[in-house]
Amino acid sequence: MFDVTIIGAGIIGCSVSRELSKYNLKTCVIEKSSDVASGTTKANSAIVHAGYDANPSTIKGKLNAKGNEMYTKLAKELDFPFKRNGSLVLCFDEKHMNDLKELLEQGEKNGVPNLAILDGDQVREMEPNVTLSCVGALYAPTGGIVCPYEMTIAMAENAYTNGVEFEFGTEVLNIEKKQSCYVIKTNKGDIETKVVINAAGLFSDEINNMVSNNKFKILPKLGEYVLFDKACGDLVTKTIFQLPTKLGKGVLVTPTVDGNLLIGPNAVDQDNKTDLSTTREGIDDIVLNAQLSIQMPLPMNMVITSFAGNRSKCAGNDFIIGEAEDAKNFINVAAIDSPGLTSAPSIAVMVADIVTEKLAPQENVKFNPIRKGTRKFREMSNDERKKIIKEIPEYGTIVCRCETVTEGEIIDSIRRPLGAKTLDGVKRRTRAGMGRCQSGFCATKVVDILSRELNIPRCAITKSGENSILLTGKNKQSL
Repeated sequence: MFDVTIIGAGIIGCSVSRELSKYNLKTCVIEKSSDVASGTTKANSAIVHAGYDANPSTIKGKLNAKGNEMYTKLAKELDFPFKRNGSLVLCFDEKHMNDLKELLEQGEKNGVPNLAILDGDQVREMEPNVTLSCVGALYAPTGGIVCPYEMTIAMAENAYTNGVEFEFGTEVLNIEKKQSCYVIKTNKGDIETKVVINAAGLFSDEINNMVSNNKFKILPKLGEYVLFDKACGDLVTKTIFQLPTKLGKGVLVTPTVDGNLLIGPNAVDQDNKTDLSTTREGIDDIVLNAQLSIQMPLPMNMVITSFAGNRSKCAGNDFIIGEAEDAKNFINVAAIDSPGLTSAPSIAVMVADIVTEKLAPQENVKFNPIRKGTRKFREMSNDERKKIIKEIPEYGTIVCRCETVTEGEIIDSIRRPLGAKTLDGVKRRTRAGMGRCQSGFCATKVVDILSRELNIPRCAITKSGENSILLTGKNKQSL
Protein backbone atom coordinates (compact mmCIF):
# COMPACT_ATOMS: atom_id res chain seq x y z
CA MET A 1 0.00 0.00 0.00
CA PHE A 2 1.39 3.38 -1.04
CA ASP A 3 0.56 6.60 0.74
CA VAL A 4 0.67 8.53 -2.55
CA THR A 5 0.73 7.42 -6.17
CA ILE A 6 1.47 10.00 -8.85
CA ILE A 7 0.26 9.22 -12.37
CA GLY A 8 2.61 10.80 -14.90
CA ALA A 9 6.36 11.48 -14.89
CA GLY A 10 6.49 14.79 -16.73
CA ILE A 11 7.73 18.01 -15.18
CA ILE A 12 4.62 18.23 -12.96
CA GLY A 13 4.65 14.66 -11.69
CA CYS A 14 8.40 14.70 -11.04
CA SER A 15 8.28 18.11 -9.34
CA VAL A 16 5.50 16.89 -7.06
CA SER A 17 7.40 13.68 -6.31
CA ARG A 18 10.50 15.63 -5.31
CA GLU A 19 8.47 17.93 -3.05
CA LEU A 20 6.75 14.94 -1.39
CA SER A 21 10.12 13.24 -0.82
CA LYS A 22 10.68 15.88 1.88
CA TYR A 23 8.18 13.89 4.00
CA ASN A 24 8.03 10.36 5.39
CA LEU A 25 5.59 9.12 2.79
CA LYS A 26 5.64 5.94 0.73
CA THR A 27 5.35 7.51 -2.71
CA CYS A 28 5.29 5.99 -6.18
CA VAL A 29 5.32 7.54 -9.65
CA ILE A 30 3.85 5.49 -12.48
CA GLU A 31 4.50 6.34 -16.10
CA LYS A 32 3.30 4.52 -19.21
CA SER A 33 6.38 5.51 -21.24
CA SER A 34 9.89 4.15 -20.73
CA ASP A 35 11.33 7.31 -19.21
CA VAL A 36 10.52 10.60 -17.54
CA ALA A 37 9.78 13.71 -19.64
CA SER A 38 8.34 11.68 -22.53
CA GLY A 39 5.24 13.81 -23.23
CA THR A 40 4.67 17.55 -23.47
CA THR A 41 7.69 18.15 -21.22
CA LYS A 42 10.10 17.15 -23.96
CA ALA A 43 8.64 19.51 -26.61
CA ASN A 44 7.86 23.05 -25.54
CA SER A 45 9.31 26.55 -25.62
CA ALA A 46 11.59 25.94 -22.60
CA ILE A 47 10.73 29.40 -21.29
CA VAL A 48 10.59 30.43 -17.64
CA HIS A 49 7.92 33.12 -17.90
CA ALA A 50 8.12 36.22 -15.72
CA GLY A 51 4.37 36.11 -14.95
CA TYR A 52 2.82 39.26 -16.37
CA ASP A 53 0.35 37.74 -18.82
CA ALA A 54 -1.87 35.59 -16.56
CA ASN A 55 -5.01 37.05 -15.02
CA PRO A 56 -4.34 37.67 -11.30
CA SER A 57 -7.61 35.93 -10.37
CA THR A 58 -6.49 32.63 -11.95
CA ILE A 59 -4.35 29.86 -10.51
CA LYS A 60 -1.87 30.64 -13.29
CA GLY A 61 -1.65 34.23 -12.12
CA LYS A 62 -1.08 33.17 -8.53
CA LEU A 63 1.58 30.54 -9.25
CA ASN A 64 3.63 31.84 -12.19
CA ALA A 65 5.80 34.45 -10.47
CA LYS A 66 6.12 32.21 -7.39
CA GLY A 67 7.44 29.38 -9.54
CA ASN A 68 9.80 31.72 -11.42
CA GLU A 69 11.32 32.92 -8.15
CA MET A 70 12.15 29.33 -7.11
CA TYR A 71 14.30 28.54 -10.17
CA THR A 72 17.60 30.05 -9.04
CA LYS A 73 17.74 27.92 -5.90
CA LEU A 74 16.43 24.78 -7.63
CA ALA A 75 18.96 25.01 -10.47
CA LYS A 76 21.77 25.32 -7.92
CA GLU A 77 20.52 22.41 -5.80
CA LEU A 78 19.73 20.08 -8.68
CA ASP A 79 22.45 21.09 -11.15
CA PHE A 80 20.32 21.66 -14.25
CA PRO A 81 20.93 24.42 -16.84
CA PHE A 82 18.98 27.62 -16.26
CA LYS A 83 19.65 31.20 -17.33
CA ARG A 84 17.76 34.33 -16.34
CA ASN A 85 18.19 36.07 -19.70
CA GLY A 86 15.15 38.39 -19.50
CA SER A 87 12.31 38.80 -21.98
CA LEU A 88 10.83 41.51 -24.20
CA VAL A 89 7.22 41.82 -25.40
CA LEU A 90 7.35 43.82 -28.62
CA CYS A 91 4.75 46.38 -29.69
CA PHE A 92 4.61 47.39 -33.37
CA ASP A 93 2.01 50.17 -33.23
CA GLU A 94 1.78 53.23 -30.98
CA LYS A 95 -1.96 52.55 -30.66
CA HIS A 96 -1.17 49.38 -28.71
CA MET A 97 1.30 50.86 -26.22
CA ASN A 98 -1.52 50.94 -23.66
CA ASP A 99 -1.67 47.17 -23.97
CA LEU A 100 1.92 47.02 -22.73
CA LYS A 101 0.97 49.21 -19.77
CA GLU A 102 -1.91 46.86 -18.95
CA LEU A 103 0.51 43.90 -19.07
CA LEU A 104 2.88 45.75 -16.74
CA GLU A 105 0.09 46.54 -14.26
CA GLN A 106 -1.13 42.94 -14.40
CA GLY A 107 2.40 41.67 -13.85
CA GLU A 108 2.81 43.90 -10.82
CA LYS A 109 -0.42 42.49 -9.36
CA ASN A 110 0.99 39.01 -9.91
CA GLY A 111 4.16 39.93 -8.03
CA VAL A 112 6.55 40.23 -10.97
CA PRO A 113 9.47 42.52 -9.99
CA ASN A 114 11.30 45.20 -11.99
CA LEU A 115 9.03 45.36 -15.04
CA ALA A 116 9.68 48.34 -17.32
CA ILE A 117 8.36 49.76 -20.58
CA LEU A 118 11.04 50.71 -23.11
CA ASP A 119 10.78 52.73 -26.31
CA GLY A 120 11.91 51.31 -29.64
CA ASP A 121 15.41 52.77 -29.49
CA GLN A 122 15.96 51.41 -25.98
CA VAL A 123 14.83 47.98 -27.18
CA ARG A 124 17.28 48.02 -30.11
CA GLU A 125 20.08 49.21 -27.86
CA MET A 126 19.42 46.09 -25.80
CA GLU A 127 18.75 43.83 -28.82
CA PRO A 128 20.27 45.30 -32.03
CA ASN A 129 18.57 42.75 -34.31
CA VAL A 130 15.02 43.63 -33.25
CA THR A 131 12.93 45.03 -36.11
CA LEU A 132 12.82 48.78 -36.80
CA SER A 133 9.02 48.43 -36.69
CA CYS A 134 9.15 47.95 -32.91
CA VAL A 135 7.93 51.14 -31.20
CA GLY A 136 8.22 49.83 -27.65
CA ALA A 137 8.37 46.75 -25.43
CA LEU A 138 7.68 45.45 -21.97
CA TYR A 139 10.96 44.33 -20.41
CA ALA A 140 10.89 41.57 -17.78
CA PRO A 141 14.39 40.93 -16.40
CA THR A 142 13.25 37.88 -14.41
CA GLY A 143 12.30 35.91 -17.54
CA GLY A 144 14.49 32.90 -18.18
CA ILE A 145 15.32 29.84 -20.26
CA VAL A 146 15.78 26.27 -19.09
CA CYS A 147 16.16 22.74 -20.43
CA PRO A 148 12.81 21.18 -19.46
CA TYR A 149 13.81 17.53 -19.78
CA GLU A 150 17.12 18.00 -17.94
CA MET A 151 15.18 19.74 -15.18
CA THR A 152 12.66 16.89 -15.04
CA ILE A 153 15.40 14.26 -14.96
CA ALA A 154 17.06 16.18 -12.11
CA MET A 155 13.78 16.35 -10.15
CA ALA A 156 13.18 12.63 -10.69
CA GLU A 157 16.70 11.55 -9.73
CA ASN A 158 16.57 13.60 -6.54
CA ALA A 159 13.12 12.24 -5.65
CA TYR A 160 14.34 8.69 -6.31
CA THR A 161 17.44 9.04 -4.14
CA ASN A 162 15.18 10.41 -1.40
CA GLY A 163 12.98 7.32 -1.46
CA VAL A 164 10.34 7.76 -4.19
CA GLU A 165 9.68 4.68 -6.33
CA PHE A 166 9.28 4.91 -10.12
CA GLU A 167 7.49 2.38 -12.32
CA PHE A 168 7.90 2.82 -16.08
CA GLY A 169 6.00 1.10 -18.87
CA THR A 170 3.04 1.10 -16.49
CA GLU A 171 -0.23 2.16 -18.10
CA VAL A 172 -3.36 2.91 -16.07
CA LEU A 173 -6.31 0.85 -17.32
CA ASN A 174 -8.84 1.75 -14.63
CA ILE A 175 -9.11 3.12 -11.09
CA GLU A 176 -11.44 1.66 -8.46
CA LYS A 177 -12.47 3.47 -5.29
CA LYS A 178 -12.44 1.30 -2.18
CA GLN A 179 -13.53 2.32 1.32
CA SER A 180 -10.04 3.23 2.52
CA CYS A 181 -7.97 3.45 -0.67
CA TYR A 182 -7.85 3.44 -4.45
CA VAL A 183 -6.88 0.45 -6.55
CA ILE A 184 -5.12 1.50 -9.74
CA LYS A 185 -5.47 -1.22 -12.36
CA THR A 186 -2.43 -1.24 -14.66
CA ASN A 187 -0.99 -3.42 -17.39
CA LYS A 188 1.50 -4.66 -14.77
CA GLY A 189 -0.95 -5.39 -11.97
CA ASP A 190 -2.82 -3.55 -9.24
CA ILE A 191 -1.45 -0.70 -7.14
CA GLU A 192 -3.17 0.21 -3.86
CA THR A 193 -2.78 3.75 -2.62
CA LYS A 194 -4.34 6.13 -0.12
CA VAL A 195 -3.98 9.21 -2.35
CA VAL A 196 -3.91 9.53 -6.14
CA ILE A 197 -2.32 12.52 -7.84
CA ASN A 198 -3.41 12.85 -11.44
CA ALA A 199 -0.52 14.46 -13.33
CA ALA A 200 -1.16 12.63 -16.59
CA GLY A 201 -0.85 15.67 -18.85
CA LEU A 202 -2.78 15.29 -22.09
CA PHE A 203 -4.49 12.22 -20.65
CA SER A 204 -5.43 13.73 -17.29
CA ASP A 205 -9.08 13.98 -18.41
CA GLU A 206 -9.20 10.23 -19.02
CA ILE A 207 -7.74 9.54 -15.57
CA ASN A 208 -10.14 11.97 -13.86
CA ASN A 209 -13.13 10.56 -15.70
CA MET A 210 -12.37 7.05 -14.40
CA VAL A 211 -13.08 8.28 -10.86
CA SER A 212 -15.13 11.48 -10.84
CA ASN A 213 -18.57 12.34 -12.19
CA ASN A 214 -17.30 15.90 -12.68
CA LYS A 215 -15.97 15.26 -16.16
CA PHE A 216 -13.66 17.54 -18.10
CA LYS A 217 -12.01 17.30 -21.49
CA ILE A 218 -8.46 18.12 -22.47
CA LEU A 219 -8.26 19.95 -25.78
CA PRO A 220 -4.81 19.37 -27.31
CA LYS A 221 -3.33 22.38 -29.08
CA LEU A 222 -0.37 21.60 -31.32
CA GLY A 223 2.62 23.91 -31.34
CA GLU A 224 5.33 23.56 -34.00
CA TYR A 225 8.91 24.81 -33.59
CA VAL A 226 12.03 25.37 -35.66
CA LEU A 227 15.48 24.89 -34.11
CA PHE A 228 18.58 26.54 -35.55
CA ASP A 229 22.26 25.66 -35.21
CA LYS A 230 24.38 27.19 -32.44
CA ALA A 231 26.19 29.24 -35.07
CA CYS A 232 23.25 31.68 -35.01
CA GLY A 233 22.31 31.24 -31.33
CA ASP A 234 23.38 34.82 -30.56
CA LEU A 235 20.91 36.44 -32.97
CA VAL A 236 19.08 37.55 -29.82
CA THR A 237 20.12 37.31 -26.18
CA LYS A 238 16.69 37.72 -24.65
CA THR A 239 13.42 35.93 -25.28
CA ILE A 240 11.49 38.00 -27.80
CA PHE A 241 7.68 37.84 -27.63
CA GLN A 242 5.05 39.78 -29.53
CA LEU A 243 1.98 41.29 -27.88
CA PRO A 244 -0.24 38.33 -26.95
CA THR A 245 -3.54 37.57 -28.67
CA LYS A 246 -6.51 35.36 -27.80
CA LEU A 247 -4.58 32.44 -29.34
CA GLY A 248 -1.69 32.75 -26.93
CA LYS A 249 1.65 34.46 -26.47
CA GLY A 250 2.43 34.35 -30.19
CA VAL A 251 5.52 33.18 -32.03
CA LEU A 252 8.69 33.82 -30.05
CA VAL A 253 12.36 34.11 -30.97
CA THR A 254 14.72 32.98 -28.24
CA PRO A 255 18.14 31.59 -27.50
CA THR A 256 18.08 28.21 -25.83
CA VAL A 257 19.98 27.45 -22.67
CA ASP A 258 22.28 25.25 -24.78
CA GLY A 259 23.13 28.02 -27.25
CA ASN A 260 20.79 27.32 -30.16
CA LEU A 261 18.15 29.65 -31.63
CA LEU A 262 14.49 28.60 -31.36
CA ILE A 263 11.36 30.02 -33.00
CA GLY A 264 7.72 29.01 -32.51
CA PRO A 265 5.13 27.90 -31.63
CA ASN A 266 1.95 28.24 -33.65
CA ALA A 267 -1.35 27.05 -32.16
CA VAL A 268 -3.31 24.38 -34.02
CA ASP A 269 -6.42 22.73 -32.54
CA GLN A 270 -6.50 18.98 -33.04
CA ASP A 271 -8.24 15.90 -31.69
CA ASN A 272 -5.32 13.47 -31.76
CA LYS A 273 -3.28 13.74 -28.55
CA THR A 274 -0.36 11.73 -29.90
CA ASP A 275 0.01 13.27 -33.37
CA LEU A 276 3.17 15.39 -33.29
CA SER A 277 3.56 15.83 -37.04
CA THR A 278 5.01 19.05 -38.37
CA THR A 279 3.74 20.51 -41.64
CA ARG A 280 5.20 22.67 -44.36
CA GLU A 281 2.37 25.15 -43.87
CA GLY A 282 2.93 25.28 -40.12
CA ILE A 283 6.67 25.85 -40.41
CA ASP A 284 6.16 28.55 -43.06
CA ASP A 285 3.67 30.28 -40.75
CA ILE A 286 6.12 30.21 -37.83
CA VAL A 287 8.95 31.63 -39.91
CA LEU A 288 6.73 34.37 -41.33
CA ASN A 289 5.54 35.46 -37.89
CA ALA A 290 8.93 35.18 -36.21
CA GLN A 291 10.42 37.35 -38.95
CA LEU A 292 8.17 40.21 -37.81
CA SER A 293 10.35 40.54 -34.71
CA ILE A 294 13.76 40.53 -36.38
CA GLN A 295 15.42 42.93 -38.84
CA MET A 296 17.66 40.48 -40.67
CA PRO A 297 16.33 37.44 -42.57
CA LEU A 298 16.20 34.33 -40.43
CA PRO A 299 19.10 32.03 -41.42
CA MET A 300 17.05 29.15 -42.83
CA ASN A 301 20.22 27.43 -44.05
CA MET A 302 21.05 26.93 -40.36
CA VAL A 303 17.90 24.97 -39.45
CA ILE A 304 18.84 21.63 -37.90
CA THR A 305 15.39 20.28 -37.03
CA SER A 306 11.73 21.03 -36.51
CA PHE A 307 9.47 19.45 -33.92
CA ALA A 308 6.04 19.76 -32.32
CA GLY A 309 4.40 19.39 -28.94
CA ASN A 310 0.79 19.24 -27.77
CA ARG A 311 -0.32 21.66 -25.06
CA SER A 312 -2.82 20.43 -22.50
CA LYS A 313 -5.64 22.99 -22.55
CA CYS A 314 -9.21 22.90 -21.32
CA ALA A 315 -12.29 25.06 -21.82
CA GLY A 316 -11.71 27.01 -18.58
CA ASN A 317 -8.28 28.22 -19.73
CA ASP A 318 -6.77 27.73 -16.27
CA PHE A 319 -4.97 25.02 -14.36
CA ILE A 320 -7.15 22.43 -12.62
CA ILE A 321 -5.52 21.78 -9.25
CA GLY A 322 -7.25 20.26 -6.26
CA GLU A 323 -9.23 17.36 -4.86
CA ALA A 324 -12.14 16.16 -7.00
CA GLU A 325 -15.35 17.15 -5.19
CA ASP A 326 -16.86 13.69 -5.37
CA ALA A 327 -13.64 11.67 -4.96
CA LYS A 328 -11.87 12.13 -1.65
CA ASN A 329 -8.08 11.87 -1.83
CA PHE A 330 -8.09 12.03 -5.62
CA ILE A 331 -6.12 15.17 -6.56
CA ASN A 332 -6.12 16.59 -10.06
CA VAL A 333 -3.13 18.49 -11.42
CA ALA A 334 -4.53 18.87 -14.90
CA ALA A 335 -4.82 21.22 -17.88
CA ILE A 336 -1.28 22.41 -17.18
CA ASP A 337 -0.45 24.40 -20.30
CA SER A 338 1.70 27.55 -20.36
CA PRO A 339 3.03 28.70 -17.90
CA GLY A 340 3.07 25.15 -16.53
CA LEU A 341 6.81 24.65 -16.85
CA THR A 342 7.48 27.90 -15.00
CA SER A 343 4.86 27.13 -12.36
CA ALA A 344 5.91 23.52 -11.81
CA PRO A 345 7.86 24.20 -8.57
CA SER A 346 5.05 26.27 -7.04
CA ILE A 347 2.44 23.77 -8.26
CA ALA A 348 4.43 21.06 -6.45
CA VAL A 349 4.35 23.04 -3.20
CA MET A 350 0.59 23.61 -3.57
CA VAL A 351 -0.06 19.90 -4.15
CA ALA A 352 2.25 18.85 -1.31
CA ASP A 353 0.34 21.17 1.03
CA ILE A 354 -2.91 19.40 0.08
CA VAL A 355 -1.35 15.96 0.67
CA THR A 356 0.28 16.82 3.97
CA GLU A 357 -2.94 18.34 5.27
CA LYS A 358 -4.66 15.03 4.56
CA LEU A 359 -1.99 12.57 5.72
CA ALA A 360 -0.10 14.67 8.30
CA PRO A 361 3.28 12.99 7.65
CA GLN A 362 6.48 13.69 9.55
CA GLU A 363 9.26 15.51 7.74
CA ASN A 364 11.97 13.35 6.16
CA VAL A 365 14.97 14.38 8.24
CA LYS A 366 17.26 12.51 5.81
CA PHE A 367 16.04 14.52 2.81
CA ASN A 368 18.99 15.63 0.68
CA PRO A 369 18.16 18.47 -1.73
CA ILE A 370 21.43 18.14 -3.67
CA ARG A 371 21.79 16.29 -6.95
CA LYS A 372 24.84 16.46 -9.22
CA GLY A 373 24.37 16.03 -12.94
CA THR A 374 26.64 14.33 -15.44
CA ARG A 375 29.96 16.17 -15.84
CA LYS A 376 29.94 17.82 -19.28
CA PHE A 377 33.19 17.56 -21.22
CA ARG A 378 32.25 20.46 -23.53
CA GLU A 379 32.08 22.83 -20.57
CA MET A 380 35.44 21.87 -19.07
CA SER A 381 38.76 23.70 -19.30
CA ASN A 382 41.70 21.83 -20.82
CA ASP A 383 43.13 21.18 -17.35
CA GLU A 384 39.79 19.79 -16.19
CA ARG A 385 39.63 17.58 -19.28
CA LYS A 386 43.10 16.16 -18.66
CA LYS A 387 42.21 15.45 -15.05
CA ILE A 388 38.96 13.61 -15.78
CA ILE A 389 40.48 11.58 -18.62
CA LYS A 390 43.16 10.42 -16.20
CA GLU A 391 40.46 9.53 -13.68
CA ILE A 392 37.94 8.05 -16.17
CA PRO A 393 39.62 7.14 -19.50
CA GLU A 394 36.26 6.89 -21.32
CA TYR A 395 36.03 10.69 -21.11
CA GLY A 396 38.84 10.73 -23.67
CA THR A 397 36.64 9.20 -26.39
CA ILE A 398 34.34 11.62 -28.23
CA VAL A 399 31.15 9.88 -29.35
CA CYS A 400 29.03 12.87 -30.47
CA ARG A 401 31.24 15.32 -32.35
CA CYS A 402 28.52 17.97 -32.87
CA GLU A 403 27.90 18.39 -29.13
CA THR A 404 31.28 17.12 -27.86
CA VAL A 405 29.80 14.30 -25.80
CA THR A 406 32.15 11.60 -24.55
CA GLU A 407 31.74 7.92 -23.91
CA GLY A 408 32.25 8.64 -20.21
CA GLU A 409 29.21 10.93 -20.13
CA ILE A 410 27.07 8.36 -21.91
CA ILE A 411 28.12 5.61 -19.52
CA ASP A 412 27.28 7.89 -16.58
CA SER A 413 23.86 8.70 -18.05
CA ILE A 414 23.09 4.97 -18.15
CA ARG A 415 24.48 4.04 -14.72
CA ARG A 416 23.12 6.96 -12.68
CA PRO A 417 19.78 6.84 -10.76
CA LEU A 418 16.86 6.23 -13.17
CA GLY A 419 19.47 5.93 -15.89
CA ALA A 420 18.92 5.99 -19.64
CA LYS A 421 17.74 2.81 -21.33
CA THR A 422 17.02 4.16 -24.81
CA LEU A 423 18.64 6.29 -27.48
CA ASP A 424 16.39 9.23 -26.58
CA GLY A 425 17.13 8.69 -22.90
CA VAL A 426 20.85 9.15 -23.56
CA LYS A 427 20.11 12.09 -25.86
CA ARG A 428 18.14 14.01 -23.23
CA ARG A 429 20.70 13.38 -20.51
CA THR A 430 23.85 14.16 -22.52
CA ARG A 431 22.77 15.93 -25.79
CA ALA A 432 24.39 13.15 -27.85
CA GLY A 433 22.53 13.41 -31.16
CA MET A 434 21.15 16.93 -30.70
CA GLY A 435 23.66 18.70 -32.93
CA ARG A 436 23.88 19.44 -36.65
CA CYS A 437 23.83 15.83 -37.82
CA GLN A 438 20.91 14.89 -35.52
CA SER A 439 22.40 11.48 -34.56
CA GLY A 440 23.62 10.71 -38.07
CA PHE A 441 27.12 9.82 -36.90
CA CYS A 442 26.82 8.95 -33.22
CA ALA A 443 23.63 6.84 -33.03
CA THR A 444 25.35 3.53 -33.82
CA LYS A 445 28.03 4.18 -31.20
CA VAL A 446 25.40 5.04 -28.59
CA VAL A 447 23.53 1.81 -29.44
CA ASP A 448 26.74 -0.15 -28.88
CA ILE A 449 27.32 1.49 -25.49
CA LEU A 450 23.70 0.91 -24.40
CA SER A 451 23.92 -2.74 -25.47
CA ARG A 452 27.14 -3.26 -23.54
CA GLU A 453 26.05 -1.39 -20.38
CA LEU A 454 22.56 -2.91 -20.21
CA ASN A 455 23.85 -6.35 -21.26
CA ILE A 456 21.19 -6.77 -23.93
CA PRO A 457 21.48 -7.37 -27.70
CA ARG A 458 21.73 -4.40 -30.04
CA CYS A 459 18.41 -5.40 -31.59
CA ALA A 460 16.76 -4.90 -28.19
CA ILE A 461 17.81 -1.23 -28.02
CA THR A 462 14.99 1.17 -28.87
CA LYS A 463 14.76 4.83 -29.74
CA SER A 464 12.18 5.68 -27.06
CA GLY A 465 10.90 2.38 -25.64
CA GLU A 466 7.89 0.27 -26.56
CA ASN A 467 7.87 -0.51 -30.30
CA SER A 468 10.50 2.01 -31.45
CA ILE A 469 13.09 -0.61 -32.38
CA LEU A 470 16.12 0.54 -34.34
CA LEU A 471 17.60 -2.74 -35.59
CA THR A 472 15.95 -5.99 -36.61
CA GLY A 473 19.06 -8.04 -37.36
CA LYS A 474 22.21 -8.25 -39.43
CA ASN A 475 22.02 -7.64 -43.15
CA LYS A 476 24.77 -10.17 -43.78
CA GLN A 477 26.60 -12.88 -41.93
CA SER A 478 29.79 -11.77 -40.18
CA LEU A 479 32.88 -13.75 -41.10
